[in-house]
Amino acid sequence: MKKFNLIMDKSHPFPSPLTGEGKGGGENILTPLTLILPHKGGGNFLCCLPMNSKGISVLFLVIAMMLMVTIGYVFSYLIPTKQKSVRFPIYSTQAFFIAQSGVEFAIRYASDQGWRGTTDTIFDLTRLNGSYPIGNGTFTLTYSPPPANTLTSTGQITGSSENRVVSVSNFTPFLRLIFNPGSTPCRTPPAAGLPTTPAPMPNRNRAARFYIQNVRTTDVILNSFSASWAGGAGRLTRIYMNAGVGWVEKYDGSYATGTPPPVVNFNVAPTTQTIISNQVITVLIYWNFNLNNDSNFIITFYTAAGDGYTFNLDAAGDELPTC
Repeated sequence: MKKFNLIMDKSHPFPSPLTGEGKGGGENILTPLTLILPHKGGGNFLCCLPMNSKGISVLFLVIAMMLMVTIGYVFSYLIPTKQKSVRFPIYSTQAFFIAQSGVEFAIRYASDQGWRGTTDTIFDLTRLNGSYPIGNGTFTLTYSPPPANTLTSTGQITGSSENRVVSVSNFTPFLRLIFNPGSTPCRTPPAAGLPTTPAPMPNRNRAARFYIQNVRTTDVILNSFSASWAGGAGRLTRIYMNAGVGWVEKYDGSYATGTPPPVVNFNVAPTTQTIISNQVITVLIYWNFNLNNDSNFIITFYTAAGDGYTFNLDAAGDELPTC
């Protein structure tokens, strides 16, 4: 077995543990141990073992600080990225509910405003096409008339690219009372003597006929109305309704636009009109003045609960066509 010797360099004696000074008054310096290993070819191989730990501590401290700086940089990069990624599902959810609000807005509008006939090419819902601000975003409505009959509402968050789209197909069943899609309001009654027009016959161009339909599953019972038209001249004199069993007069009087109170009850018995689910009834209105494209005639029928159904007879403003 090979042996090795451990010697110390005595050029610098060990310091005194009592005085803290080296022998002979030298500095308190501890010389590293020297390890003498036998060499294969003869002689000795000297290896010094460093005994000063201050340099190693500084090295580890530098490495630890660099590691902490690296970790801090990584976290400072990841945290903002995570915050940005969290915004997308939040904005997406907000955009969805904004789009839903647009659908509800369109349904309420259509329920109040009624519906245009297919021959007029101008639909009440078509006028809704556009963007409407709400909260921190907007909803954009796009209505495609029959045969598509589809409403699309797009919710968009301000300052974000996030948007959600809600589409409603077969839109009309979501309404209650609408203009019958297969007909168009028209002016002047048919020729005198036809059974479709009740007596007394009005002068030509002084009556309007239109069809309304209940597209919901519940009945609607009407008992009053209000009306307005441009100019303020003339009077509404009669209202007739026909539910398939003949004309029934509902109002006989002299109603002026803006008459207080604006809502007037039907005054001819029976003073209500029931429209069952999916039923279409005919409405005929007489005036004592000639209708023209400036009349902009709007009539609203009400239930006893105050629910109103508004119909703009000439929403296009291009004059009612002749019946």
